[in-house]
Amino acid sequence: QVQLVESGGGLVQAGGSLRLSCTTSRRTFSSYAMGWFRQAPGKEHDFVAVIWWPSDTTYYADSVKGRFTISRDNGKNMVYLQMNSLKPEDTAIYYCAAKERTGGSQYSRNAYDYWGQGTQVTVSS
Repeated sequence: QVQLVESGGGLVQAGGSLRLSCTTSRRTFSSYAMGWFRQAPGKEHDFVAVIWWPSDTTYYADSVKGRFTISRDNGKNMVYLQMNSLKPEDTAIYYCAAKERTGGSQYSRNAYDYWGQGTQVTVSS
């Protein structure tokens, strides 16, 4: 059974940092790509970042570029999202997702096959 479990969310002041972690099963980790999305209250799931296997090529949403870094540790079956210089508008539930199918846009949640339960990130001003 494929499982994704996020952790590391919390409350932080603007300008602060958090590191989100996503634990994956081995089968999931052989996926083509691992992504992070976020959903603010009343809004859709927005793409945040993605890292492709095995090239480790990364892509970011313009709103987080230069502040967030996605990485993976193959040995530990972990994916991370380091978030620096956090802003109140970064407040959302953050989801880890795995993309195994080919095709589909890496920026669209519909292209991802498996999802975690989400972790809340709240940034106070």
